[in-house]
Amino acid sequence: MLQLHLPFAEFLLSKPFTGPAQPGRDAGALLLIAFLFTFAFIRTSARLNHMQVSWWPGSIKTSSGLHLHHLVWGISAMIIFSFLAVVVPPAAPWWQICVAGIGVGAGLTLDEFALWVRLQDVYWSAEGRSSIDAVLMAALFMGLIVVGISPFGIEDKASSGLAMIAIVQAIILSFSCFFKGRIFYGMVAIFIPLFGLIGALRLARPDSPWARRFYVGKRLHKHERAIHRYRVDGLGARFHNAFFNAIGGRADP
Repeated sequence: MLQLHLPFAEFLLSKPFTGPAQPGRDAGALLLIAFLFTFAFIRTSARLNHMQVSWWPGSIKTSSGLHLHHLVWGISAMIIFSFLAVVVPPAAPWWQICVAGIGVGAGLTLDEFALWVRLQDVYWSAEGRSSIDAVLMAALFMGLIVVGISPFGIEDKASSGLAMIAIVQAIILSFSCFFKGRIFYGMVAIFIPLFGLIGALRLARPDSPWARRFYVGKRLHKHERAIHRYRVDGLGARFHNAFFNAIGGRADP
């Protein structure tokens, strides 16, 4: 029977900076909370700056006009707090502060995921939406671990042989989903293989590597089906765009 851990209520009701300073799901909850709050803050700040709200201080620029993206501060924070988490004795509250600092750095960095992948400032373009994808996937990955779902669906008492089979099976299903463009299913498949099986059996997205490789020739009709299913004016696409607009703001034309 799957036992879910409910860390957020327990963690917030307890004293997060005076409890036991040690790795575990409570530390994971602290990092995840810091990550989500930082992303919410920096995305709100960017939207206010983009709207040119007069009372908001705006972005950080040097005297020469160089704009310092917040991923610079995020990477610096992750390096500094990761190092401190290793060398600082595990005592409250300093170790928990280091854990929260890593979450803050991750939130600042992943909010500009599209920039450090494309090496271009695409924050407000359609390509910049991949930053929101990255944040949601990271939050999902951390959240599943924090609530107590074991990766690859392995129980603590599973034998090494069964564990290896489960890992190989989950990896195959996960990569099948990724190649089909089913990122959500591929991520969840690492924890719940059934989602990977569902994603692997479903129709691939028309722009996915799977569609480009296999939806040709006699299977061209599948590519046409995929284009119809994932058309930009479809209900799923409209809901997806509305959801992303609510989180990250509208992309510039």
